[in-house]
Amino acid sequence: MTAAALSPAPASFDRRRTAQALLLLAALLATGRNILPEALLRPPEALVIPFAAWINAAFAFARDDLGLMALTRAFSDLVEFGLDVTANLLYGKARWPRLGPIPWVVIAATAATLGHALGGRRLAAFAGGTFVWIAVMGQWQWAMETLSVIVVAAPLSVLLGLALGTLAWRFSVAERVLNPLLNIAQSLPHFAYMIPVVVFIGIGPKAGAIVTIIFSVPPMIRLTLLGLRAVPPEIIESGKMSGATRWQLMTRVRLPAARTEILIGVNQVIMQSLAMVVLASFIGMPGLGQKLLQLLQALKIGLSFEIGTTIVLLAILLDRMSKAAAHRQPVHHAAGATFRQRHPHLLAWLALTAIGFALSALHPYFTEVERKQALSLAGPVDAGVDVLLTVVAPLADWLRWFLITWVLIPLRDAFLWLPASAVLVFVAGIGWRVGGRRSALVCLAFALPIALSGWWDRAMITVYMVTVSVTLALLIGLPLGLIAAARPKRAARMLLVCDTLQTFPSFIYLIPVIMLFGVNDVAVIAAVVVFATVPILRYTVEGLRSVPPELVEAALMSGANPRQMLWQVKLPLAVPTLLVGANQSIMFSLFMVIIAAFIGTQDLGQEMQRALSSADVGKGLVLGFAVAFIGLLADHVLLTWSRNRVESLGARR
Repeated sequence: MTAAALSPAPASFDRRRTAQALLLLAALLATGRNILPEALLRPPEALVIPFAAWINAAFAFARDDLGLMALTRAFSDLVEFGLDVTANLLYGKARWPRLGPIPWVVIAATAATLGHALGGRRLAAFAGGTFVWIAVMGQWQWAMETLSVIVVAAPLSVLLGLALGTLAWRFSVAERVLNPLLNIAQSLPHFAYMIPVVVFIGIGPKAGAIVTIIFSVPPMIRLTLLGLRAVPPEIIESGKMSGATRWQLMTRVRLPAARTEILIGVNQVIMQSLAMVVLASFIGMPGLGQKLLQLLQALKIGLSFEIGTTIVLLAILLDRMSKAAAHRQPVHHAAGATFRQRHPHLLAWLALTAIGFALSALHPYFTEVERKQALSLAGPVDAGVDVLLTVVAPLADWLRWFLITWVLIPLRDAFLWLPASAVLVFVAGIGWRVGGRRSALVCLAFALPIALSGWWDRAMITVYMVTVSVTLALLIGLPLGLIAAARPKRAARMLLVCDTLQTFPSFIYLIPVIMLFGVNDVAVIAAVVVFATVPILRYTVEGLRSVPPELVEAALMSGANPRQMLWQVKLPLAVPTLLVGANQSIMFSLFMVIIAAFIGTQDLGQEMQRALSSADVGKGLVLGFAVAFIGLLADHVLLTWSRNRVESLGARR
């Protein structure tokens, strides 16, 4: 390699100098804050753009003049019909078809049979055991209220995602339109979806189902598009040579060939649906989420633990069953197989169902367990919590005082002290450093609307909380990931833990931190740290495991010791994957900070909850876009940096 090739390219050198100049200017603006004019500290009132008023006017026009209200009412009536059917069957609400409620033993037997068909005995035992737990703990109606919405919302989300994903695959214009919308949709916090639905639909199960459908569609669209694109050309050619029409080619060749990706999309839809149904308690959605919210607000930890356990069990069950369906291959029977040989699970289900109905006819306990008959762990849990708090209370109190007094409040004040102009120039400098002029403009395009929205201080509080949380998550997750990746068995166990934790709805993480720290910023930070550590831990393990074995072998042959192998070979090569983990951690932190706002933070999430309570669409969406733009800005910087890193590693190799 020549000396010229080793020297930095002129464009790269100029980019570095420009970035350094911008970062120096940001530092000068910050240090000279006291002499800056007021307009450089915060955008003056004259420059604040009334985004909320514009959005409210647009919604009013769409609702009143374009007749969108009639369309949404028609769709909501369709959803409501589905909810009436599932509510009647699952927990006996007096609606058509007036056949319910189905006894809990029958539903438990159905879940066990389905689990056995998809994943064998262990999944069957877990599926049946989950519903037995729900019944004997006296939580049947709450759980069925939650599942009745998922049963309606998830299939509609899958169908809508399939249709839009196919449209994006078929027409490049549709893909170009959908891509930015999907990027924003997957960056919006949960509450931003709820406010327009409340305006058009109202509150209650119907609104909860519709917001769940909207929230869970994006991953299905992306995975449908990915699956259709990944179909090998030779399979398509084979279908054409067999004389398949365009419709047959789609339904019998392309979609079956993309089966795995589509079923993974179904898994994502189901998990997103459960997460949103739990959070939809904020808009009157009954069920486990509403009960958990009430118990957390009353600080009833024992009962919260019971409900939380049920939500976790349902999340793990739905995740495992949908993943098992995605990986299960079609079974082909011999030509002369009998009905019993071809449908053993159907016959077993019919037998178990008959036994279940017979038991429910003999005793009402097998139809639904009343609260006075139910078991409860609340007493022992509360007693255990009291003992634990007696032991850890001095440490928890000191830690809460120390963090609030010496860490969190000073950091929050420091973020709020920064001039808006300094932050904007800093953002442009970071963007210029990682991707040149285009990235700098993209970063400013995300940051500037937040400054001009009038919510700068609230946004900076959100950024401060996310920054602290992600920093702590990195300090915890990276060492744990390094330890786990050192041995294959340890790595496999750690990845299993990460998979399990990622199935938990975010609400669950609030239970232990509220128990330890009460309702304050420390509790929020602690919950966010736990939630945000999971992707860092996961991607650290994955990144270190993905280092090519031949490079490791070459380093060993060069005499590298374990420390040199880690710091000079594995970690540099794993940096792109680590950056993806950091990116995911930031997104998880943003979502969790907004969700945790109900326990008393002063960030964008608190204002979003106020907008939700007053059904202010404009304010809610402006706040939601502010959160999304923070996430998209971090996403752009980290992914651009990761892409540059991959290119530089390729050049070195």
